[in-house]
Amino acid sequence: MSKRVEVEEYVEEALPENWMPKVLVLGAVIGAVTGLLGAYLLVQRSKNGGTEPRLNAGEGVRLGVLLLGLLRQIQLLGHDE
Repeated sequence: MSKRVEVEEYVEEALPENWMPKVLVLGAVIGAVTGLLGAYLLVQRSKNGGTEPRLNAGEGVRLGVLLLGLLRQIQLLGHDE
């Protein structure tokens, strides 16, 4: 009995030379807009409550964990396991 082995060939598509700066600029713009929106929401919450904008330690930790989770999900985009 002979075993038949199939080999898949992966053809790598050539990436344009200038893809990295474009991705970094796009990420910076998205991050800046997202940060501005978050600050705006924090200010609006403070205006509605009549207090200064403030985050307590628990909110800061929750926000940090959420951001780390978001970055992890971004890292896994397009990664097939």
